[in-house]
Amino acid sequence: MKKKLAIVGGGTAGLFLAAFVKTEFYDVTIYEKKASLGRKFLVAGDGGFNLTHAEDHPDFKLRYTPTGFLNQALDHFTNVDFRAWLLTLDIPTFVGSSKRVFPEKGIKPIEVLKRIETHLKESKVQFEFNKIFTHWNEDGMLAFNQNELIESDFAVFALGGGSWKVTGSDGDWLNVFKEKGIETSPFSPSNCAYKIDWQKEFIDKHEGQPLKNLSISINGKTQKGEAVITRFGIEGNAIYGLSPEIRTELALKNEAIVHIDFKPTLELSVLSQKLARSNSKTTEILKNKIKLTKPVLDLIKSNSSKEQFLDPKSLAQLIKSFPIKLTGTAPIDEAISTTGGISLNAVSPSFELMKLKNTFCIGEMLNWDAPTGGYLIQACASSGVYLAKHLNQLAKSY
Repeated sequence: MKKKLAIVGGGTAGLFLAAFVKTEFYDVTIYEKKASLGRKFLVAGDGGFNLTHAEDHPDFKLRYTPTGFLNQALDHFTNVDFRAWLLTLDIPTFVGSSKRVFPEKGIKPIEVLKRIETHLKESKVQFEFNKIFTHWNEDGMLAFNQNELIESDFAVFALGGGSWKVTGSDGDWLNVFKEKGIETSPFSPSNCAYKIDWQKEFIDKHEGQPLKNLSISINGKTQKGEAVITRFGIEGNAIYGLSPEIRTELALKNEAIVHIDFKPTLELSVLSQKLARSNSKTTEILKNKIKLTKPVLDLIKSNSSKEQFLDPKSLAQLIKSFPIKLTGTAPIDEAISTTGGISLNAVSPSFELMKLKNTFCIGEMLNWDAPTGGYLIQACASSGVYLAKHLNQLAKSY
């Protein structure tokens, strides 16, 4: 006889679980608080629908914090497996110049979601919308919208983190789990903008300007990429990838000092020589030979003494390691992702809650972290597929 499987949350993790669990063993129903599936999945596609990353698998796994927690899931369903599965749904993908993976041009995010939804319907997965999980009743049944009780043999929560409330990923579930005695941590923003107290004249001139082909470092970790100057501070993939280290510094000191290398392809000694050998004015050298942009030029000028600016060695050092003080994070709802949620100590290797038998948690509601670039979606998909494998094997025992 089939078991009843309730999947609470219709985001990436829940959808991939439903796609890979065998419906000959389970009656599967997805309970989604919104009126449609995959709201955050679609929002992630607003800036270019980055599904995963083509980085080599050993390096790919090192992108996650803490290291190792997701390894089994990522090994079971890799970025290569992800692309192969999408192809079975007639969703070909390509690798961009940054090694990010996108659907072929012309395939919109909503089309990807609809093809996944169609696949689930063909597999006899059921959907219940406008269902907000509120608590467990005294008999352990799932309660939605306060008084709608659902009986299930297995329950999987894929409720997301605490950012982007408009998509339904608001983290309101955290207290419900905490009251149940499950170990949790408060949500913190990750992959977000960081606050910088720019000089008024600088930000009035350069708000919205990009900083391209740079690298940013903190505490021995370096991230290459791009950033954008905002009135609030700075954002972009070059800073997002350092979120764990920045978060640690902010917690300890209420500030974090990062160092920007505006010319990561030039060695310090080579840059010094270029500056020393030229007979042109320093500003002209920086603009025409070093190819620094106007925002970078103004940033360096406004944060260096005349002596430092005119000395080739000192100036080269500043270009290669420009210090910037971060004093805070953007509001949590503006973050791309969050850390916090269910403690990793609260779940087994198969994501089952230690304190609730046959109850599992997957995806971003668990307290792990990853940079943008496809790593977040991949981990959610992998955790769903990995749990599906566990449940399929479990079904053979009854």
